[in-house]
Amino acid sequence: MNIRYHPIFRKNYQKLSDEIKRKAERKEDTFRKNPFGPALRTHKLHGELSGLWSFSIDQKYRIIFEMTKDGIIFLDVGDHDIYQ
Repeated sequence: MNIRYHPIFRKNYQKLSDEIKRKAERKEDTFRKNPFGPALRTHKLHGELSGLWSFSIDQKYRIIFEMTKDGIIFLDVGDHDIYQ
């Protein structure tokens, strides 16, 4: 699976704690195998983020992504504030 990382994702990823980074890496491995696996709780977003998707790193942190004809773009990562 082709995944690209938006500069905003890269910037916000660097701000995460080492523990959350490790969780995110494990979830990305799961995502690459099955983007809609139940452990990810992948779902469509609505409102201003309509057309985008999100999956859970843990109960607090999420990754927002976009599906394109060329693959996946991870757009942002963080807690629920990234939805705003």
